[in-house]
Amino acid sequence: MPDLVQKGKRASSPARRTDGAALAQLAARLGLSRIEELLFHLPLRYEDHTRLTPLDALSPADAVLVQGRILQLKAEAGRRSGLWLRLGDGRGTVDVRFFHVHQAQRKTWQVGVWLRCYGPVRAGAFGYEMAHPRGRLVQPEQPLPTRALAVYPTVAGVSQDRLRRAVADLLTRLPALGISETLSTARLRELGLMALDEALESIHRPLPELMHRVLTPQHPARRRLAWEELLADQLVLRRRRQRARSQHSPSLCDPDGFCGRVEAGLGFVLTPAQRRVVAEVRADLARSTPMLRMVQGDVGSGKTAVAALAAAVVLGSGWQAALMAPTELLAEQHLKNFRRWFAPLGIQPLALLGRSGAPARREAAARIQTGEPALVIGTHALFQDWLQFSRLGLVMVDEQHRFGVQQRLALQEKGSDGVPHQLVLTATPIPRTLAMGLFADLDVSVIDGLPPGRAGIRTVVLPARRRGEVADRVQVACREGAQVYWVCPLIEESERAQGEAAQVLFERLVQAFPDLRLGLLHGRLASSERDAVMGAFVRGELDVLVATTVIEVGVDVPRATVMVVENAERFGLAQLHQLRGRVGR
Repeated sequence: MPDLVQKGKRASSPARRTDGAALAQLAARLGLSRIEELLFHLPLRYEDHTRLTPLDALSPADAVLVQGRILQLKAEAGRRSGLWLRLGDGRGTVDVRFFHVHQAQRKTWQVGVWLRCYGPVRAGAFGYEMAHPRGRLVQPEQPLPTRALAVYPTVAGVSQDRLRRAVADLLTRLPALGISETLSTARLRELGLMALDEALESIHRPLPELMHRVLTPQHPARRRLAWEELLADQLVLRRRRQRARSQHSPSLCDPDGFCGRVEAGLGFVLTPAQRRVVAEVRADLARSTPMLRMVQGDVGSGKTAVAALAAAVVLGSGWQAALMAPTELLAEQHLKNFRRWFAPLGIQPLALLGRSGAPARREAAARIQTGEPALVIGTHALFQDWLQFSRLGLVMVDEQHRFGVQQRLALQEKGSDGVPHQLVLTATPIPRTLAMGLFADLDVSVIDGLPPGRAGIRTVVLPARRRGEVADRVQVACREGAQVYWVCPLIEESERAQGEAAQVLFERLVQAFPDLRLGLLHGRLASSERDAVMGAFVRGELDVLVATTVIEVGVDVPRATVMVVENAERFGLAQLHQLRGRVGR
């Protein structure tokens, strides 16, 4: 690994060449920070300019390359007007129409000169024609390119030709850019990977007969660049881990046993899996290097209790803890639970939410800055510059997949006395091998058991023709006192996307279930409206909540025991798992 790390450092250094400024400017226009990133700015598709189609062999086609002498030409008045011309190559003719032709082109495109055009061909009233192809002046015997031309994602002001020239230039001097092979020949053979320089050449300048295959993820060149990207991610994460191990954090041992008193007041007995994870967290907190640990567990497995006991260790050691949630409703749920567990022991958790008033924020900030043991629960408000912790010992992030790495690090930097420990929670099922790749900077703990009495969730897939049975099941459940989520992939009907729309379904269900209380929840509602609807559902004032995936990360609704998911094929597996966790809590 040290050799790879060193190679990774060389590969990321900026190139120093006389023309580097122009290339750097080009890269910046595309949102890239280094000129060598142009080599990893991959084509969207390719065009075959290696073969001319004779004009007597034309047929309707998506795109072909033709060449001929301008036989006739008609131009309309105006500086950027249209232009019609007829090309002939001695074997046939084709009519070509250009729109908004520049003045320079009108001066040079004259009868008798040769023009090469690339674009689609269609049948017109007087033969085949091309509408606004790409055209340029050529000599009759001018050589054709030998490789397919890449078409890149670009921005206004950056032409495809300019991008192609820049990439072709960079491909000729990979060593000067610090881009060298990271694997030995034997290792390449063992992994079945293409050499890096060969992969870059194949992707940017493929042979025309291979250009469609290069676009597939299975192509060896794509596989090699994917491997290189994964390697870069791993190097960054491992460097971050190495850097964290060289930093100092408070050693938190809870000398007076405050954690034990909190556990005794939970009102339930920890499962063996919870005890194992709590022991792992406590061992991390006792060290003087930062804990970087992810706790993974199914919805209802008891991650919140683990977080509470971790916070208890920190508070019992005289330090502060912060818990960040992605939504205010979820933060308020945590606040309710933590107050129930900590208030009897003299600790009142502080709330910092987006809608917290200025007086409440000032009071919380003042208490935090004194350095007294405190537990702060909030949303993105915890990122604000006005909030400064004095003795932040632990940062906890719930539903960590809703936050980026930079957001986690930003909250971690709130500590003034060393680097705070970090604990992230997720209910998304991540295989351990995948977790090691995605979160190489984190240790992973898994709560692999559910508390006693926690019922399993039964999932049934039904075809649309059995919708009537679903409606009957919903009515029966509501009559028995249960509540129902009804989830749709769309807010309103769309011509571009197929699926059940929440607004349309809500109106239909209001007619179908006149005796039930229904609510509608989606992302276009104002935050206050969403909170009001969700609050009514939590309080049991609604029987059925028609919603989009805004409920993916939600609060505990004990009476919600049924969920209907429309067009389940439109959702990802992790998303379905999150939705499934909203019921049976």
